Amino acid sequence: MAQDRLWQLDYLRRRAVGRLSEIFGVEALESDLLVRTVGLHRIAADEERSLPDRSIGMLEAFSSGVNSVMEAQFDRLPIEFELLGYEPEPWRPMDCLAIMGEFRWYLTGRFPVIVMPELAKRVLGEGPMYEAFLTAEAADETILVSGSYPSNPAGVDAVLPRLGGGPDDGSGSNNWVIGAARSSSGAPLLASDPHIAFGAVSCWHHAHLHSDAVNVAGAAYVGVPAIMIGRNEHVAWGITNNICSQRDLYLERTKPGNPNAFLYDGSWEPAITRVEEIKVRGQPVVRKTVRHSRNGPIVDEVLPEAATGTGPVSLRWIGATPCGWLPALQASNRARSIDDFREALRPWVAPTFSLVFADVDGHVGYQATGRIPVRSREERGYRHGWDPEDQWQGVIPFDAMPASTDPDQGWIATANNLPAPSDFPYPLSNTSPSGHRAQRIRQMIEGQSAIGREDCVRMQYDSLLLRSVEGLPGLLQVLEEVGTRRTDEAMELLSSWDCCMHSDSAAAAIFEVFFNRWVQQIANQRFSSNAQAVALGDSGAFVSGGISGLALSMLYADEVGWFEQGKRIPMIQATFISALDELTNSLGPDISQWSWGQLHRLRLRHCLSARGDLGELLDRRDEPVNGNGFTVGNTGSDPDYVSKAGANYRLVVDLAETPPRLWYVDAAGESGHPADPNYCAQLDDWINGRYHPLSLDMEDAVKTTKTLLTLESR
Repeated sequence: MAQDRLWQLDYLRRRAVGRLSEIFGVEALESDLLVRTVGLHRIAADEERSLPDRSIGMLEAFSSGVNSVMEAQFDRLPIEFELLGYEPEPWRPMDCLAIMGEFRWYLTGRFPVIVMPELAKRVLGEGPMYEAFLTAEAADETILVSGSYPSNPAGVDAVLPRLGGGPDDGSGSNNWVIGAARSSSGAPLLASDPHIAFGAVSCWHHAHLHSDAVNVAGAAYVGVPAIMIGRNEHVAWGITNNICSQRDLYLERTKPGNPNAFLYDGSWEPAITRVEEIKVRGQPVVRKTVRHSRNGPIVDEVLPEAATGTGPVSLRWIGATPCGWLPALQASNRARSIDDFREALRPWVAPTFSLVFADVDGHVGYQATGRIPVRSREERGYRHGWDPEDQWQGVIPFDAMPASTDPDQGWIATANNLPAPSDFPYPLSNTSPSGHRAQRIRQMIEGQSAIGREDCVRMQYDSLLLRSVEGLPGLLQVLEEVGTRRTDEAMELLSSWDCCMHSDSAAAAIFEVFFNRWVQQIANQRFSSNAQAVALGDSGAFVSGGISGLALSMLYADEVGWFEQGKRIPMIQATFISALDELTNSLGPDISQWSWGQLHRLRLRHCLSARGDLGELLDRRDEPVNGNGFTVGNTGSDPDYVSKAGANYRLVVDLAETPPRLWYVDAAGESGHPADPNYCAQLDDWINGRYHPLSLDMEDAVKTTKTLLTLESR
């Protein structure tokens, strides 16, 4: 890993401990301030003290390996060190834990998920409009179904309302497992494609770890000495982010004249303070005083800009405690059955993942990992820091988390959708924005009597957009009244469209540009002219990121009076016309020549690509791609339509194969060296769905080996 990704390792640890400004200057200060305020660097140190000896030994060995590469390559370090004019410091075990901590923050922190509803509630008030704002797409598409989990345990409030859906990052992930009875090979199949930002250097590092104690292959997150997605000789597994809230933001009350005293249960409690010093290249040291209430650090200065006037606000995050993630991963790598695998996950506190897994004995399973805080009331915005009722009431026990083994339907799939219906015995605090990808996966599985490995590959590249299947009839009905030549031409394309986001489709471009504009129009109706919204800094652009479910429903009806009477239909029509104007300006006047791929393009960017012409030489390609952020074949849904995040790594396993192997493809590849022929070498294979085999049998693996590196202990 160090030979392939030495600069990336250093970049990730600097990002994780808030030291990017030392090499990038003031442009990285915002990132460092967030990390130092949340305290990720301190959390890693606490984590190290809590680890079992076996994990510490692994981290020490990994660190020794990284340091040996630094020593051997000191006079020929990766080019990024030369471009930035610095040298790496020795690697420490805590650096791995810091990287893991920053990754779990990325997966579970997500301030906008709470800030958007808070701003909406302040503008809309509580009631039908606020509930409409929280509308999710296909929210009834759950991983588990009613009746597949135990009844309400003693002491848990069964009548607590359980809101489903809400604003969250739509990039997501998919995984599914097919039982032996539905598999064409007679053994379980597993597929997994975690979605994350695309880059010229992948965040995943493919590895095969073979010793007397373990034989496991798959993808490790860079900086982590364990396989996160993959298989061993007995068990295969895949991951998605289970979007269940592991953090809360608390509105605090400070004592008049004393901002360092916080109200709790009728009494004033003194703040705990610490000073963070951030070195900034070419600038004086920045000193930041971080205050803590009983709930956690005061974070209002690092919240999204739209919420900077809503504080003081504190953060309580379960990831701030030792999380057991590394020991759980290491134990799972050695599992010999799905029961072993599930038990290996027990120490795992954060992040919350949905794991599917299968073993060579034909069993399949699902487990929601991590711990979810139990709250006494449902709240999507800020909680009250002064109210004991808003304190956490404990966490959901591991044995009560959503899980399934060998379900009657013969398969399990997850796509960041709701883990269970609202009658699940514990509140899961899920904020999934859409169940459409999960719904589409179910349709594809149920549409085949027997499924093979190549079927799974085709499913991972599926570009049917169920949002358009659901919304297009309503849109076309409204547009019938417009009657201009250009709208008629566009409607004809939409009427014959198969609703697939193919890169050569003009209709896909038309629908996507319209829907993006429609979402913004929905937000503007309530968040750009309302006096309270203006006081909050015109939050329309910000909240539009979490309002797609409401926008989709508004193509058919306005049941809550979001628009003035009679304004909805004319607004849809005007929005469609403005979308055609945008496309004409960017792609030309001939509608027949438009295509989604002209807008939706993938470029693998390096972290330094924005730093002048030399930096741009580190990027690779600029390719049109199918899909968007809400298709199973996920390629992102950025406001500028560029493909910036999606299924950059794809894995399929057929447990019937002998010798045991897995099939994978990474949009970038293994090498992190821009001059290496293997730098971004897998992009063509990724675009065209050509997967690579990786065998767990050493004799078989050597057949596809070009070079061999032998590591010797000393």
